[in-house]
Amino acid sequence: MREILIIGGGYAGFYTAWGLEKKLRRGEAHVTVVDPRPYMTYQPFLPEVLAGSIEARHAAVSLRRHLHRTRLVAGAVTEIRNTDRTVTVRPASGADYQLTYDILVVTAGAVTRTFPIPGLSNQAFGLKHVEEAVAIRDRLLTSFDRAATLPRGFERRKLLTVTFVGGGFSGVEGFGELQSLAAGLLKHYPEIDADELSFHLVEARSRILPEVSARPGAWVVRSLEERGASVHLNSQLVSAEDGHVVLSNGAEFDSGLIVWAAGNASNPTVHNHTDLPVDDRGLLLVRPDLRVGTETNIVSDVWAAGDDAAVPDLAGRPGAYTVPNAQHAVRQGKRLAKNILATLRGKPTTNYVHHSLGVVATLGLGRGVFQYRRLVIKGFPAWLMHRGYHVLAVPSWERKVRVLAVWMTAALYGRDIVSLASVQHPREAFVAGGNPLDPTQSNNI
Repeated sequence: MREILIIGGGYAGFYTAWGLEKKLRRGEAHVTVVDPRPYMTYQPFLPEVLAGSIEARHAAVSLRRHLHRTRLVAGAVTEIRNTDRTVTVRPASGADYQLTYDILVVTAGAVTRTFPIPGLSNQAFGLKHVEEAVAIRDRLLTSFDRAATLPRGFERRKLLTVTFVGGGFSGVEGFGELQSLAAGLLKHYPEIDADELSFHLVEARSRILPEVSARPGAWVVRSLEERGASVHLNSQLVSAEDGHVVLSNGAEFDSGLIVWAAGNASNPTVHNHTDLPVDDRGLLLVRPDLRVGTETNIVSDVWAAGDDAAVPDLAGRPGAYTVPNAQHAVRQGKRLAKNILATLRGKPTTNYVHHSLGVVATLGLGRGVFQYRRLVIKGFPAWLMHRGYHVLAVPSWERKVRVLAVWMTAALYGRDIVSLASVQHPREAFVAGGNPLDPTQSNNI
C-alpha cells in the first residue's frame, strides 16, 4: 500500500483524511495524520466559546472519533525533506523521529503573527485555539469577581478594561461577543456600573473587517461604539508592559485583559524548514489542482491546501489567491481527497474553484452582519444566519446536536457565567491544604 502522510489535522487536513477514508478501497493506501492536538478546532465557534454560548469541547472535533481507519500521530512536524521522502516529528515527550511517505499532504495551518512589542508576550492572549478562548472568558469572569470587591479606583478600572488588537473577523467577532458577555454580566454584579466597563478595539488600518465593503464595515464600528466601545483605527500597539497599553495615536490606558488577533503567519516549518518551493510570504506554491509546484514544474506526489498554501483563486481576478479562511480550507480538503484518489487510479485531477457564499460575522448575542456581493443584512437576522450556517457546517451530526442543545439551554436559562480559571492550576488547592498560596508559587503548580 502507498503511504499518504498528512501534516496537520485542521480543516484542510481533517477533510482530506475524512474524504480519503470514505473512498479508499481496502488495500489501496494507508493514511497517517500528524498533529500535536488530538482534535480539529472549528474556529468560527471560538468567539461563542469565548462568550460562553458554546461549550469549549463542542468547538473541538475529535480526530479519533471520526477518523477510524487513519493512523494518528501526536506530534509536531519540524522538518520536511521531500528529496528523501521524510518528515521529522517532535512528540510531546521523547526524541525526534522520522516518518516516510509516498504521498505528502501539507495542511499544517498558520500560526498567530506577532511582533516584538514590549510586554506583548507576557500580557496578551491569542485567539486561535480553544484553550485561549476559554482562558479569555475565565479571565473576564474572574476580573468581575475581583472588581466587585474593590472600591472605585485604578485597580478596579484596570480589571474592567479589555483591549483587542486586530480588526479582522477573529478580532471583531471575539470583541463583540466578549463585550456582549460583559454587558450581560452586569445584572449579576450590582456592585459594578455599566459606565465602568471599558472596551478598546485597535486596528492598524483605516477600517475593520476588510472582507466586507466599506459601508457595512463602518456600520459595525458605529454599532460597537453605540454599545460603549472605543475603536482606534489607524493605530498600532506600541507597548503593553505590565498591562499599560500605549497606542501609536497617543492613547494610553491600563488593561486587565489584552487579546492579540492581528492576523496569521505561515507555519515556521513550511516557511523555513522544507525543501519544497515557497513564495516570498512563506506559502507553498500550489497549482490550481492543489499539487505543489507551478504550471511548468510539478513536485511529484506532494499536495497542499489551507492557510499555508498559495492556491490560485480561479473564481476571482487573475493572479489572485484564495483567502485563508474556513470556507476555502474545508472545500480544498474535500477537493484534495478527490484529486489524490484520482491520481491513485490513473484519472485526471480537477482544479479547485469555489465562488464565495458571502461573509457573515457575529457581533454579540443577537447582533451580526452578512454580505453577499451587494446584499447586506444587519442585526438579528444576520446573527441567525451566522448560527444557522455554522451549525450546518460543523462536521458530524454529533457536534451539531451538542451545539444546538447548548444554544437551546442558553435561550431558556441564559449563558453560564461560572469561571473555571482555577483549572489552569489544578493542584493549587491540594498543595495549599486550605492555606492561601503566594501567587509566584501557584504559577508553578
